[in-house]
Amino acid sequence: MSEGLRKYRNKRDFSRTEEPRGQDRAPGEEEHHFVVQIHDASTLHFDFRLQVGDVLKSWSIPKGPSDDPKDKRLAVPTEDHPLEYEEFEGVIPEGEYGGGTVIVWDHGTYEPLSHDRKGRPVDFGESIEHGHATFRLSGSKLHGEYALTRIRDDEAWLLVKAKGDRARPHGTPDPRRARSVTSGRTLAQVAAGQE
Repeated sequence: MSEGLRKYRNKRDFSRTEEPRGQDRAPGEEEHHFVVQIHDASTLHFDFRLQVGDVLKSWSIPKGPSDDPKDKRLAVPTEDHPLEYEEFEGVIPEGEYGGGTVIVWDHGTYEPLSHDRKGRPVDFGESIEHGHATFRLSGSKLHGEYALTRIRDDEAWLLVKAKGDRARPHGTPDPRRARSVTSGRTLAQVAAGQE
């Protein structure tokens, strides 16, 4: 079993949940993907995931990502997720880890921009390990340069939009009214099983 997915798999009963188990595979040279999911579990939040190697590095963002550089969004790391989770939308059964409804709010690709003090590119996985990563998102809703910066041990990070780079002076839309970029459905419609 992939060490990166051990925590993810140990928290789930795949006979009860439709979440993807994930395949063990070597990372490819393909584009870097990201996904933002709205997750109505014990608390309503956004899950922000960046493909790093063969997993999606994941953070829970209570208020969601913002296009406004003045907004500094708390991002709490969660376990790595399989690459297949990028497409997951549905209901996680009550009583299961993360029980609740999930929709894909945004997805797309990203360009790693992390560099050292001399301006040389740094491996993106290493930049996350060191606590500061910069990247440019190209999604359906999110565009431009962002930074993730660790502020306390491994338990808290900040997600901030760069100034000027397609920045807009408004935050995140109401997650209960937001629609999935893949199905066009709201959380309520997914929870009710509506197509």
